[in-house]
Amino acid sequence: MTVQNADKALSRKQRLQEKQRRQLAVVDTVDKAEAKVRKAEVELAVAVTEAVQVFGDELSASEGLDMPVEAIRRFLGMAQDEAAGADNVAEAAGTS
Repeated sequence: MTVQNADKALSRKQRLQEKQRRQLAVVDTVDKAEAKVRKAEVELAVAVTEAVQVFGDELSASEGLDMPVEAIRRFLGMAQDEAAGADNVAEAAGTS
């Protein structure tokens, strides 16, 4: 009695379909993770913006948060981009 490999029992079409199913599942997982990371980055950008306001300037916030000034600036830019995007969406909704 011999044991056959499960892959050999499947047709070429079935193997391709299974491969595509696994690929789509991986892409879906990555997409969901990217969305979570983006949401977290936006939350961090809002928090950094608030920290800059509380500390008074970027350098003080950098020292207070123990975060490089470049990172502070990157998050401030993200917050501005998000605010601009929200404004554009609000304007588009108002003109419809």
